[in-house]
Amino acid sequence: MKQFFKFMFASCLGSALMLIVLMIIMIWMIGASSNNTISVKPKSVLYMKLDYSIPERTTESDFTLALSGLQNNTDVTGLNDIIANIDYAKNDPNISGIFLELSSVGTSTANIEELRYHLEKFRESGKFVITYSEAMAQNAYYLATAGDEIYINPDGMLDIHGMASQIMFYKNLLDKLDIEIQIIRGPNNKFKSAVEPYFLDKMSDANREQMTKLLNTMWGKVVNDISDSRGISVERINQLADDLALTFDAKVALEEGFIDGLAYRDEIIARIKDLADIDDAKKINVLTNAQYASARPEPKAKADKIAIIYANGQIIDGEGDDSTIGSITLSKAIREARENKKVKAIVMRVNSPGGSALASEVIRREVELAKAEKPFIISMGSYAASGGYWISSEGDYIFADPTTLTGSIGVFGTFPNAKKFLNETVGLTFDVVKTNKNADFGNVTEPLTDYQKAMLQKYVGNTYNDFTALVARTRNLRQSYVDSIGQGRVWAGADAIELGLVDELGNLDDAIAYAADKANLTDYSFKYYPKQKDLMEMLTSGNMPEPYTKSLIKNRLGKNYKYLETVENISKVDGIQALMPFMIVE
Repeated sequence: MKQFFKFMFASCLGSALMLIVLMIIMIWMIGASSNNTISVKPKSVLYMKLDYSIPERTTESDFTLALSGLQNNTDVTGLNDIIANIDYAKNDPNISGIFLELSSVGTSTANIEELRYHLEKFRESGKFVITYSEAMAQNAYYLATAGDEIYINPDGMLDIHGMASQIMFYKNLLDKLDIEIQIIRGPNNKFKSAVEPYFLDKMSDANREQMTKLLNTMWGKVVNDISDSRGISVERINQLADDLALTFDAKVALEEGFIDGLAYRDEIIARIKDLADIDDAKKINVLTNAQYASARPEPKAKADKIAIIYANGQIIDGEGDDSTIGSITLSKAIREARENKKVKAIVMRVNSPGGSALASEVIRREVELAKAEKPFIISMGSYAASGGYWISSEGDYIFADPTTLTGSIGVFGTFPNAKKFLNETVGLTFDVVKTNKNADFGNVTEPLTDYQKAMLQKYVGNTYNDFTALVARTRNLRQSYVDSIGQGRVWAGADAIELGLVDELGNLDDAIAYAADKANLTDYSFKYYPKQKDLMEMLTSGNMPEPYTKSLIKNRLGKNYKYLETVENISKVDGIQALMPFMIVE
């Protein structure tokens, strides 16, 4: 007994000491970040390096780590704060201009469209936007064309080659492992390509058709914007992209008018000093996005508020976070916004490829209740497809960017059968005792029976019918028409507006302005949902902050992370899924 109490005391003491150490570290980190006062001196330059995976909004824990100097990335600022920085800097007398040092941009084409819009507005103030890179990726160049001047290292490259969609297929691997994925799709869901990797080794004709249309729409938007900004014909841009003529010789990019010069970084610094009227002998006061966001004053709170609700990530049942839409978490956020008497209108920012059909319906119900009391406007970002469209369709009015991925009205279910793999490859056998005929339903050690498949097919069919009926009701369309443009097909925003799936092409600012007009608001501030956890809450809850989990994997895998994410998306959701897992390679 003495030994028991001895070990118990030692264990408690160890836990207490660990907690004390954790608290000391936390106090130091928060103190370090709060004491790191940022000075916005006259003739300062806002510096943006956007090659990290840009979240929809700044994560509080990541931000604290960045300012404390312990973040593994130099900047973790979310899209919301990047845009707020650009908008505030436009009228800040201490900011002379923006320096974009871009190799790539860690976000979607739709979000780059929004960044371009705000950079163009910034330039209207007469301040400069200058871009430099040693090697510039295509998406970085698309953003750069919203600025005044673009420079590349003399030995660098400008990689413009067009867009592609790449899908990883698992069929041959599963065949070798003797694992069968039993798939139940909605009726006529021929475009629902999410399940194709399990039973095909290449794209189906239907999927190839939808991807060709989607890519041509998106690439057409990008090329037209570049053409307008740089005065180069669409035909010439496509010809040079086909020939990879710009990729391996930066001089061609200069000769063709894609860039304004070939220069070394020190020459760019000199150019910035000249534009900002800074003496050569003096240093430029450079502010990163994270630094400027911390120095930027908080907007004055107003009595009337517009709620901004972030619906970001895959839709799952239960609790969510900044990168996952949990039915409980988001429903609670919508309900809080509805019940807050100071909130006069709601804008829900949706960035989701979908997920659980049940969770999507739970969230949709809260949207329905909220819009009965106050204007509820949808702003679609990178994607609002499948379950992402499900939760959006109930809104009063839908905005999408031209390259937003949306639609994908379709559902499916997947049920693995690993019997042969377990019996013959691994050497494991199983036996079961059950009280009812289907008591072992969903067991991966046995294939589905014909009856179980029939019941699942009926359930999936009913879910698809519910989906198309929902869209028909909320969008004032015939259900047969919704089925004809549904069937799992993904559309770009520019095509979706023609089909009646969205109301207007526009960004988050447009959605906010529309919501304010509908609520008759002229003077208002914002209330953001769901409430984020700070670093202390994340650590004490046992969840490691983003930089030490997902972002570490992203940094290690680089572009290859998308393949892991595709598999992860499928494996996250149980039951019937409304999901759009494919990627656009830019």
